[in-house]
Amino acid sequence: MSRILIVEDEAIIRSALKRLLERHDHRVSEAGSVAEALSLEPQGFDLVISDLRLPGEPGTYLIARAAPVPVLIMTSYASMRSAVEALKLGAVDYVAKPFDHDELLETVARVLHQQAMQHGEPPDISEPDGTRQSMIGNCPNMQVVYTRIRKAAPADVTVLVQGESGTGKELVARALHQQSRRAKAPLICVNCAAIPETLIESELFGHEKGAFTGASAARTGLVEAADGGTLFLDEIGELPLDAQARLLRVLQEGEIRKIGSVETRHVDVRLIAATHRDLQGLSRTGEFRLDLYYRLNVMQIDLPPLREREDDILQIADVLLEKACRRHEREGLRLSRAALRTIRDYPWPGNVRELENALERGVILAEGHLIHPDDLGLASGPRPLAEPAIEGSVLPAAMEPKASDGEDLSLEDYFQHFVLEHQDQMSETELAQKLGISRKSLWERRQRLGIPRKKSPRRTTG
Repeated sequence: MSRILIVEDEAIIRSALKRLLERHDHRVSEAGSVAEALSLEPQGFDLVISDLRLPGEPGTYLIARAAPVPVLIMTSYASMRSAVEALKLGAVDYVAKPFDHDELLETVARVLHQQAMQHGEPPDISEPDGTRQSMIGNCPNMQVVYTRIRKAAPADVTVLVQGESGTGKELVARALHQQSRRAKAPLICVNCAAIPETLIESELFGHEKGAFTGASAARTGLVEAADGGTLFLDEIGELPLDAQARLLRVLQEGEIRKIGSVETRHVDVRLIAATHRDLQGLSRTGEFRLDLYYRLNVMQIDLPPLREREDDILQIADVLLEKACRRHEREGLRLSRAALRTIRDYPWPGNVRELENALERGVILAEGHLIHPDDLGLASGPRPLAEPAIEGSVLPAAMEPKASDGEDLSLEDYFQHFVLEHQDQMSETELAQKLGISRKSLWERRQRLGIPRKKSPRRTTG
């Protein structure tokens, strides 16, 4: 919760502004003059909002006295001259009275976000291309996340990150790695849902030459590649049971054995796992090993969905929009007030990833200098799937639509029917091949349509 000092000599305006900011969870103090504001020690606030014309000293006098706290200037004289002079003196921005509520709130949110970024409150993260970014947001839920990251990172314990798809679980993993003692060692990221079941053990633990058909050369697994560093297993709930048993041995004994080998090798790996599924619930149905769950859940970090981060949504949108504008060389684009309201009110079932895609769509489609709600392509409520459930224009014979009682069923209905009917007899790879899609696409569609995955014990290959 941010602390804001309002400096305004007109009591009616001061009270209205205070009520507006308090409705948006800011803590507000008031002053009627510069002298009164100085008695409240403005350097103890996160932001000062001051009228330009005040009895005694002008509002710009606070810019130097409140530094490094930013000062936002209000002026009834909406001339470029007064605004430019305030900015030259170091004001962070200005708003003209009578001010629009949405515009003022947007400006306050942007200034507070920039201030938080400068103070480095959210953890910095190095991207694979060498650039750095910060985790975005200062809502209470995210403050808990930052605290957990700060405490867990140097402890070198296994961490389980839980959250819906698109909430930024990999960003948490990167922050944990970069604040740990292993920061200079490799961070290996693996999406367990994106690797075919028949290859997952070979990818993770490696194999010897001739261990199975197609193994023309020995291969080092990703666990061994992370030796001395951190291994991040995303969507660990999709890991087959055989691979779970091997991973458990890594955690218990610090040992791996390649497929086709009789020798074991010691590894020193810190594991960070992430999932959107209830692993404890999966263990009751035999789909996930309970002993592995207990090994993983030493420290748990729960990422809140975007719909529970109302105070952060516009801050996140601001940063993502700037990135999209740079990427498409359309600097200067802004969100209209209606678009800001749409973003604030939308439930975001796809979380930050969906927000990023919507903003990129808006940057591409915008005609002028403003992005409007239609450019974002968002419905008023949770969106149904916009794309066909099956990639490609030709469906397998087993998936061709069949009329039933005169009803027209969607492709999603047929996808669900086919998967539920055949998943007991087919592996995930076979299902994906029959449907003409990748295994990752199959997993994504299962997730979107809420189709649980049934697993059957597999023969041990190593």
